[in-house]
Amino acid sequence: MSLTPEFELGLWNAWIIAVLGFVLPWIPSFINKEIVNKRMGKIKWSEFSKTVKIVLIITQVIIMPFTIIYSFFLPLKLGTVGFYVGLPISILGIIMPIIAGVSFGTAPLDKPVTTGVYRITRNPEYFSGFLQYLGIGISGLSWVFILCAVAWIISFHIEVVQSEEPSLIEKYGNAYKEYMNRTPRWIGIPKSGKKD
Repeated sequence: MSLTPEFELGLWNAWIIAVLGFVLPWIPSFINKEIVNKRMGKIKWSEFSKTVKIVLIITQVIIMPFTIIYSFFLPLKLGTVGFYVGLPISILGIIMPIIAGVSFGTAPLDKPVTTGVYRITRNPEYFSGFLQYLGIGISGLSWVFILCAVAWIISFHIEVVQSEEPSLIEKYGNAYKEYMNRTPRWIGIPKSGKKD
């Protein structure tokens, strides 16, 4: 990993992982579009706090476009330890939201989604983005991508804590609070659900 980022347009660059990671997770949402719309509802921009608006702009307008463009110029370090460590992390980050999308689309609308990868993280779609970026950073030996992964997870942590979780508690009440008590926000071993 060098201090100056490497820029080289090529076929075996990180764009392969980035594009797959950007496109494939949307498939379950398109298949279950009606259910996703019913579950999510329409959130107006004016309903977000100033902090959440800033975070969304940073992630959606700066981090995501930058990482996709940069991925076309970041060569994967094929045959290195970094490649063999980073690739499975990126693949996990691509598969996780696909599984989450299936759970999201098949869960009852009147209950929070708690099956599949939602058993190990309350935010698989955001955590998977972190894994994709982290895996690309390791595969391409790029501290820039690793830094983007950290910025991604920090920004979505702010957005989730300030915006999404309060609205989910309001929508699902005690069912969501119980889910929060037994499932970590980002990743971990599910708690038993039994009270000591």
